Amino acid sequence: MTALAALPATPDAHGDAASQAAWKVAAQVTDPEVPVLTIADLGVLRSVASDGEAVHVVLTPTYSGCPAIDQMRDDVVLQLTAAGYADVRVDFTLTPAWTTDWMSADGKAKLRRYGIAPPNGRAPHLDGPVRIAIAVKCPRCDSLDTVELARFGSTSCKALYECRSCLEPFDFFKVL
Repeated sequence: MTALAALPATPDAHGDAASQAAWKVAAQVTDPEVPVLTIADLGVLRSVASDGEAVHVVLTPTYSGCPAIDQMRDDVVLQLTAAGYADVRVDFTLTPAWTTDWMSADGKAKLRRYGIAPPNGRAPHLDGPVRIAIAVKCPRCDSLDTVELARFGSTSCKALYECRSCLEPFDFFKVL
């Protein structure tokens, strides 16, 4: 993985004004599993190239079996077609693999307000430090006295936790 590929994608990083305008349209598509997040918040939207009429979008699924990626593709096509783009192509790439490091700070704040604990660290890299387990903060009362109930929550990207202070269960978006 290159250092550039490890960074979140941004509209400014992808070319001319036509491509940036198309990026802003595609970036409005929401995640079908967590509708408070856009695909840009999630970091799934990797690149957008446009000549003003045709648009080529590249998405990276959160994992290879993500059940939401086909819906995201269809929603990107609908959003861009509704905005007047005549020819929309959406491709997927699995390289480099998606990481929670690509989630925006705004996206992590939206997750917390939605009641899902956001990822609480950086994903491990082969050439980086070894990750250690750290406490997951309850998105409702901010307590660090939490416990994992199940490695998989409402989706494979999340784990199910319980807060020992307020006794509420909550999803934790895993660091990937």
